[in-house]
Amino acid sequence: MTDLPNIAPGLLRPISADALRPAGPATHRPRILILYGSLRERSFSRLTAEEAARILHALGAETRIYDPRELPLPDAVEADHPKVAELRDLVGWCEGMVWSSPERHGAMTGVMKAQIDWIPLSFGGVRPTQGKTLALMQVCGGSQSFNTVNQLRILGRWMRLLTIPNQSSVAKAWDEFDADDRMKPSPYYDRIVDVMEELVRFTVLTRDIRDQLVDRYSERVEDHAALSARVNQTKAV
Repeated sequence: MTDLPNIAPGLLRPISADALRPAGPATHRPRILILYGSLRERSFSRLTAEEAARILHALGAETRIYDPRELPLPDAVEADHPKVAELRDLVGWCEGMVWSSPERHGAMTGVMKAQIDWIPLSFGGVRPTQGKTLALMQVCGGSQSFNTVNQLRILGRWMRLLTIPNQSSVAKAWDEFDADDRMKPSPYYDRIVDVMEELVRFTVLTRDIRDQLVDRYSERVEDHAALSARVNQTKAV
C-alpha cells in the first residue's frame, strides 16, 4: 500500500499543520473588492453591492467598489488601458471579492462577464485570484433564480478562488429598495448579512495561508520538469 511508482520523488509533500498556522497573521483590515454587473442608472446589482459594502465595513473590512462604466470589451484594447489597469490593480490589492450580477436571459450579464474576463489567470507569473475568497450575489427581476450564482461559482472555481458556501439571490429586486435606494428589511437582506459575515471569516482564516491551500502536486511536477529541461539542456556545438 506504500508503493507509488507514478509519484515524482520528493514532490509529494506531507501536509503540515504548522504550515497552516501562520506565525505572524496579518493585522490589517480584510481587503474586499466588489464587482457589480449593470450600467443602469438605478442598478439593483450596484445597490446590492453598496449594501454589502456597508455591512462589510461594519464587520471590520476595507472595501473598494469597481465602476465598470467605460471598461472596454475583452481584447478590444491592450491591457494597459486605464480601466483595465485599474481593475487589475484592485484584484492585486484585494484578499477577497464579492461578485454581484443581475440575471439576464437566465445568465450573468455581459458587463459582469467582461470584468471577470479582464482578470488574468496569470500576471507576471502570479495568479492574481489564486487562494483569495469570493462571495456571490445575484438580483432577479422576477421570481428567485440561482442560475447566475451557479455560473459565477463555476468561474470562481476556474480562477482558483475560495468561493464560500453561502450565497445570495434577491427576487423581484425592484421591490426590495426604498425611495432612498436603501434595501428594505427582509429575509433577502438578512441573507446578504449572512454571506458577508461568512466572507470576512473565511478571508481572515485563509489570507495568510492561501498559497498553502492551493499548492498543487501537478504544478510542482511541471515546474520541476521545466527546470530539469533547462538545466540539463545540451549546448549546441
